[in-house]
Amino acid sequence: MLVDRLPDLDYSRLLAASRKIARTPEKPSLKLALLSDAATQQFVPILRALLDRNGFSAEIYEGAFDAIELEVYNPSSGLYAFEPGAVIILNATQALRSSFAKRQASASDFAREALARITAVWTAIQSHSGATIVQSTFALPLERFFGNFDLKTPDSFYAVTRNLNSGIAESSRQQSGVLLIDIECVASLVGGSRFFDDRFWDMWKTFCSLEVLPSVAQNLVDVLMATRGRGVKCVVLDLDNTLWGGVIGDDGLDGIRLNAHGDGEAWYRLQLYVRELRRRGILLAVCSKNDERNALLPFESHPEMVLQRDDITVFVANWKDKAENICAIREALNIGFDSMVFLDDNPFERNLVRELVPGVIVPDLPDDPSDYVRFLTELNLFETAAFSGEDLRRAEMYKKEAERRTAAASFASVEEFLQTLDMRIQVARFDSYHLPRIAQLIQRSNQFNLTTQRRGEAECERLMHDDSAVPLYVELSDRLGDHGLISVVILRKDGEELHITDWLMSCRVLARGVEQYVMNEVFALARQSGAARVTGRYVPTAKNGMVREFFAQFGFRKISEIDDATAWTLECESYIPANVLIKPAEKDPATLCTVRVT
Repeated sequence: MLVDRLPDLDYSRLLAASRKIARTPEKPSLKLALLSDAATQQFVPILRALLDRNGFSAEIYEGAFDAIELEVYNPSSGLYAFEPGAVIILNATQALRSSFAKRQASASDFAREALARITAVWTAIQSHSGATIVQSTFALPLERFFGNFDLKTPDSFYAVTRNLNSGIAESSRQQSGVLLIDIECVASLVGGSRFFDDRFWDMWKTFCSLEVLPSVAQNLVDVLMATRGRGVKCVVLDLDNTLWGGVIGDDGLDGIRLNAHGDGEAWYRLQLYVRELRRRGILLAVCSKNDERNALLPFESHPEMVLQRDDITVFVANWKDKAENICAIREALNIGFDSMVFLDDNPFERNLVRELVPGVIVPDLPDDPSDYVRFLTELNLFETAAFSGEDLRRAEMYKKEAERRTAAASFASVEEFLQTLDMRIQVARFDSYHLPRIAQLIQRSNQFNLTTQRRGEAECERLMHDDSAVPLYVELSDRLGDHGLISVVILRKDGEELHITDWLMSCRVLARGVEQYVMNEVFALARQSGAARVTGRYVPTAKNGMVREFFAQFGFRKISEIDDATAWTLECESYIPANVLIKPAEKDPATLCTVRVT
């Protein structure tokens, strides 16, 4: 949840809010299908209210109670007629308990069969739909028939549930397009005795207690927002009394509080938490009112400092106001303010940034630093819908980009600098290896994105095998390093037209000639396929104004405009290929992916 403080998750207030939701054309809509072996009538209004709070309206298809398999195995079911963008499957522990009690086979066989039924549902959905699947895990049961020995015996219901959750997680790693809502974690955070309400299950088959139902819905909303491109890319850190206790300029290296055991452990624990974020691909920046030499001292010399200078992508320590410095950090990283989190112990600095830099997420950190990590965990700011190898290399990529900017400053012109980079590009059809990064880029790209269509990994995989589509990814490298997968373009042949349905690109590689090179490739493919013209659309959003004139710059003619969305066309014989300073990458014949248009 990308908010500054823990949200109000009171069931009664959310239910009241759901009755007042007004649908407006300006608010984007999500088409969701909800399938469950529990009743969902109490859940849906809460889900609508929380989506509305996040700026989305929702069309929700509710499957019949306990009819998951009836829906997914019937190609003519209302589920597929509804054409959802996401299918949510909520499996209740109470229903699993009932099935377990009636088992004829061993407990281990029961767990294997239950997992097989769940994964078969995924396969059935994906054979008829490109929807993203969001599968729940199970809350661990309260009853322990063996006491603490439940953990040792595979025959206990508790052990079966734990093993089933592990199987769901492992299977989801192997099947693209399946995300998880971790109900086991939700129940653990609130406590099992609060999560379950057997009276409500007995009377209405409610998934969990009404008190906890909003927490379940909020976790689902976090997942859905991640699939819509909401996500944090950078954590901006204050130093004094945030990363360590005390003021380095006054207390000196030996006077600040930072240690693995003792009165500095709270800050040590925060640094461990932040370092793990860095390892999973979140960029770290420092924004401190400090003399730079003093600010760097703990990173270089403190024996218990967890974070090192190399962990920080942008380091800003001066006496300017923090709002101005955060703007400079954003410019250096070329990311949106709404993908930045600012952590500072000082309420004045937090309020200043909120007022002067709207969009930046500024959590109201607790007064006690011992609560920092718990609070940030409960905020769940770092939800993601995809993870790829490029995430692990993101910080290094941004450091290389800083080197490029430094090098560019020594040249008389941008063109002269670009000539020295020896840029190499690969344009290839989607393949299995790149699918996670392709889906991630589609979900996260907002500024350079012509239509902002969000496509999950399963839909990308379907496109990969669709002979009527030409789904392309683009990778770029130069003598200073690898930019990775930086652009996605999806084409469809329709008679004499080759239509551009999607075109998006990382802003990290603007002004290098990538889009010009790829457009040359698009028209080459169009001529190869016998198309007479290339067409495309621009659909405006709050963030993609930078590509409003994208087609016009290549000579396309605007042929229609409806609600600010524009359609464009250009005859193949009229296209003049752009001169670019990029060369094709040397491709390994063993991994060469042929681009084809049929």
